Amino acid sequence: MQALHSSTQATYLIQILVAAFLAVLFLQSGIDKVVDRRGNMEWLKGHFAKSALAGVVPALLTVITVLELTAGILSAIGCLAVMFVRDSTIAFYGALVSAFAIIALFFGQRMAKDYPGAAVLVPYFLLTLLAIYLLAQI
Repeated sequence: MQALHSSTQATYLIQILVAAFLAVLFLQSGIDKVVDRRGNMEWLKGHFAKSALAGVVPALLTVITVLELTAGILSAIGCLAVMFVRDSTIAFYGALVSAFAIIALFFGQRMAKDYPGAAVLVPYFLLTLLAIYLLAQI
């Protein structure tokens, strides 16, 4: 077994950690949108009331819920795959879907002119880009 402080082991550990982070982030958010759809819908209708997206909030909520749940499920399964079979393929696709989900959220925040809300997404997006790169490593 290689030492934990080798670059190969460090990459392996970071792959596990970023996949776990994305799994927690998107499963919690996606499940909340399913469990409290009505509350999320009301908040989003108010949030987008003065934007070009006001008329399509129900469809957008469905799309973002599917994206978040898909990202979370792939990341969770991928995390387990990295841990137990050292295969990062599923986690890679989880990170890729995560990036698309964050871009969708960012687009929505910008359309709603919620610039501080959009700015909060930037660190998540950067972490996701790093995850994509690291999960592509052998």
